[in-house]
Amino acid sequence: MSFFKKLFGQSNGNEKETINMSNVKLAVIYYSSTGTNYQLAKWAEEGGKAAGADVKVLKVPELAPESAIESNPAWKAHVEETKDVPEVTLDDLEWADAIIFSVPTRFGNMAAQMKQFIDTTGGLWFEGKLANKAVSAMSSASNLHGGQEATILSLYTTMYHWGAIVATPGYTDPLLFAAGGNPYGTSVTVGQDGKMQEDVQEAAKYQAKRTVQVAEWIKKGNQ
Repeated sequence: MSFFKKLFGQSNGNEKETINMSNVKLAVIYYSSTGTNYQLAKWAEEGGKAAGADVKVLKVPELAPESAIESNPAWKAHVEETKDVPEVTLDDLEWADAIIFSVPTRFGNMAAQMKQFIDTTGGLWFEGKLANKAVSAMSSASNLHGGQEATILSLYTTMYHWGAIVATPGYTDPLLFAAGGNPYGTSVTVGQDGKMQEDVQEAAKYQAKRTVQVAEWIKKGNQ
């Protein structure tokens, strides 16, 4: 048995594993101004589908004024690129067994667009319809210590109030170290050129698979 098998109790990233969790419904909910968190969401979609889940990729509504978007060519281009991505509704939250959020940091907190949507969930919370869902989160910032971890943790604080089950990647697979080793969720640094500085593609996919797996355990436990 290899060192990583002993340490993590599972195969390494080069060994393929068949997972079948076809009953799990996964909502990947993101906010992105210039595309980073949209890409993270798309990788999570791939991971969720590879795990056999039924996946929706959904964006939260944009709140920024048109003048701000028009002043930034990359922002304007991304809005056009993703115009056909459906906006998330409260019905999507109720539908999902598992939810992954992806959002950029704003001064160590989630972007206002994501916070505004989350603040509309009080009715579902009051009815207990958000409890026992598997949830996880990803983030980005423009520098290495720009608040990615704090942003993910700010999302999890709300999830605790929901009574959701937070499914972090932790250090449950060695591939996470190559992506920066954030145990709370996949996070990435974006350079001034708009490109990701770390290779987090496999980490985002793995995080989605793990979240789906946790959701499957919850579903089985409720049967």
